[in-house]
Amino acid sequence: MTKHCYFFGGGKAEGNASLKNLLGGKGAGLAEMASIGLPVPAGFTITTEVCDLFYKNQRKYPDGLREEVAENIAKLEKTVGKRFGDPADPLLVSVRSGAPISMPGMMETILNLGLNDSSVEGLAKKTGNRRFAMDAYRRFITMYGSTGMGIPREDFDEAFDEIKEAHTRKRLGVPVGTKINDTDVDEKELALLVAKYKEIYKKAIGADFPQDPVVQLWGAVDAVFGSWMADKAVTYRRVENIKGIVGTAVNVQQMVFGNMGEKSGTGVCFTRDPNSGENLFYGDYLINAQGEDVVAGIRTPMKLSEFDKVDPAAYKQLCEVRATLEKHYKDMQDLEFTVEEGKLYMLQCRTGKRLPRASFRMAVDMVKEGLITKEDAILRIKDKDIEGVFYPIIDPAQKDELKKSYLVRGREALAAAGESVILVRKETSPEDVGGMHAAQGILTATGGKTSHAAVVARGWGKCCIVGCEKMDVDYEKGCFKVGEKIVKKGDSLTLNGSTGEVFVGGFKLIKPEPSEEFQTLLKWADEIRRLRIRTNADTPYDARKAVELGAEGIGLCRTEHMFFDTEERRLAIQEMIVADNVEQRIAALDKLLPFQRDDFAGIFKAMDGFPVTIRLIDPPLHEFVPHVEDKQRQLADKIGVPFEKIKLRVEQLHEANPMLGHRGCRLAITYPEILDMQVRAIIEAACICSKAGVKVHPEIMIPLTIDKKELQILEQRTRKVADAVIAKEGVKLPYMVGTMIEVPRAALLADQIAEVAEFFSFGTNDLTQMTMGISRDDAGKFLPDYVDEKKTGIFVHDPFQSLDQVGVGMLVKMGIEKGRSTRKDLKIGICGEHGGDLLSVIFCHKVGMNYVSCSPYRVPIARLAAAQAVIQEKRA
Repeated sequence: MTKHCYFFGGGKAEGNASLKNLLGGKGAGLAEMASIGLPVPAGFTITTEVCDLFYKNQRKYPDGLREEVAENIAKLEKTVGKRFGDPADPLLVSVRSGAPISMPGMMETILNLGLNDSSVEGLAKKTGNRRFAMDAYRRFITMYGSTGMGIPREDFDEAFDEIKEAHTRKRLGVPVGTKINDTDVDEKELALLVAKYKEIYKKAIGADFPQDPVVQLWGAVDAVFGSWMADKAVTYRRVENIKGIVGTAVNVQQMVFGNMGEKSGTGVCFTRDPNSGENLFYGDYLINAQGEDVVAGIRTPMKLSEFDKVDPAAYKQLCEVRATLEKHYKDMQDLEFTVEEGKLYMLQCRTGKRLPRASFRMAVDMVKEGLITKEDAILRIKDKDIEGVFYPIIDPAQKDELKKSYLVRGREALAAAGESVILVRKETSPEDVGGMHAAQGILTATGGKTSHAAVVARGWGKCCIVGCEKMDVDYEKGCFKVGEKIVKKGDSLTLNGSTGEVFVGGFKLIKPEPSEEFQTLLKWADEIRRLRIRTNADTPYDARKAVELGAEGIGLCRTEHMFFDTEERRLAIQEMIVADNVEQRIAALDKLLPFQRDDFAGIFKAMDGFPVTIRLIDPPLHEFVPHVEDKQRQLADKIGVPFEKIKLRVEQLHEANPMLGHRGCRLAITYPEILDMQVRAIIEAACICSKAGVKVHPEIMIPLTIDKKELQILEQRTRKVADAVIAKEGVKLPYMVGTMIEVPRAALLADQIAEVAEFFSFGTNDLTQMTMGISRDDAGKFLPDYVDEKKTGIFVHDPFQSLDQVGVGMLVKMGIEKGRSTRKDLKIGICGEHGGDLLSVIFCHKVGMNYVSCSPYRVPIARLAAAQAVIQEKRA
């Protein structure tokens, strides 16, 4: 029979870190820590396979699970010397989720399970601390009621506030307006609160709060498995692009208590600073609290460095655990711990989320420390880490204006500066996940560096400032106050995630320079990869920027983009479009020639020594003419033709389906003089640069080819024009002529097309559209439903973001094989958006491409992915 539960405790464990997919990150971490002798409360893990079966069988558990759980509860009782449901000395447990990939706060946790009206008295007597027992019971009812039964958490919070106002404030003589903490409420008031909570539960559910611990346990297990498909969890997986895992595990573990008094507490820490990457112990500690208090950010905790002064012995032991675990896992770890009456317990160990800049610092430092290899470091970096390195920061040139606009400083800050929509909350909860993702920045009044807001924002590379305790948030009025200053919904704010400062107003943001560690790691990647990395660039500025970021050529220069740079250029192309005959078209094109030639010369100079692939005009001509009458009349006046002629020409150019219409090489077949002008401009620019000492490698690319003969006609015309210019200039100038493979027919006939083409460049944007029959411009209406795992899960990834390897990818693979069967030295690349997608680049390596081309700021991602492909291949 399949094993569904794995026990850990007493220095032994049935699982280990290698079973992460089966036990989830938390369960595997607990098992591993237990097996290496760290102080871990005993428990067991119900596997992710059970979650998978739970959903496949209409929320029914597999046969034998209940008996297996009962056996593990008995084993837990024997290990800890307490009985589940014992009215005198009860075994209490936590029930917590744990997916194979960390999803902080997105699924459910229930603490103190096993308490009832009898055992709470036994717990009070056994510990000699009735306040602690009542506090544990009220927490349990809150979590079980809200998490397990769906009662709004606000109902419990409001009741707590009423008790504080009606009893605690009066007893302590606290002035109105001064905050009362949870720890100020005494045991009698907590007993009143427990009674009130049970009333709320009965009113909402129609039954008394369950007193049988076994009933409680299965209610909690149901809740945790049920939370796997909760909206917030599904949203988080979509945002994080988490795919291929079947569900969450459930961890049932003996409770240890951080809320037993001043010698107890709970904390969350990171073995290195997740913001900077420095090798510094980093975290929060909250006295007399349970773990949810730290993560929820309801109270602002003390810094981990202050914990040393509060309990030096426990802090010293925690530092030893830190060293042990980082050496064991060879990566920065995110730890949860509890101190119960001075005794340290470890509750979680997982790879810690970190900011992009910290990822590079840690990876490079760990190589230097001998913890990991260069290959390990390269595999550890994700594409979003590279994107995050270029998140904007506030331009420091504005320091005087910033001083005048300063509003408040938060206790902790992470990520870079951010504008646009900013989510402002007293504290965040997992329910805010949708708003947090939509927001550019997050600002909270309470919480510490390990609160939910900080952990999730760090994982997303978002700007987040927490613990602005001078901030008074009023949800009803849609504003917050800092002293006398009021900031309303819709006002502009700028957050500086580097310093924690908040400013009123919007400020100029700039892209930061990459760190030394960033450069070092990508240099290592360059030493390993085999794929060449080019860029898609239409201007000398983009070309220079791409070279700075590691580009080794241009894989796509779109000539039509240059037509829009100035009005003079626009008018020349529009004059060509409305021309009545070849002579008029050539006259208009002659006006464009010097502009194109200058543009190409600028790009060749920027790419000195690197190949430059220039695509001849691709879009249909209707994109270059105005479609509004006022604009048409203005054009008629400027180029001196009747308005009616412009209007008629625009109507003639209209197409029902322009993506499949008169565009690409079809334009060159109909209007070969356009090809003549562009080829002449390219080769003249190349000759000029070559004479000036620039190393030029032009590659002329003919788009939208569907047939060998079609390409042959245009290739011959291209060479005739090019060779004439070269002969006239007296320059030795090698050049290549190739084509884009972006129509399925071209991939199918690639062997024939390769008889003419010297290179292929797969235009995967259009190839995806034509293969799948999906318009990229219209896909937003339905494609999200295809990717949404809760609705259909038809696609794992959006095929316009990550290449559809099983469909479009097969055409690509076929095109490469057929093309090289004819021309063995055929140069092959990709120039669609997929050229900067990590998974797509790895695919391009596997199918034997020579290069990938992407936008300038995605060049580092392609460099990384190309190296990862080699390492994965070597380790397979």
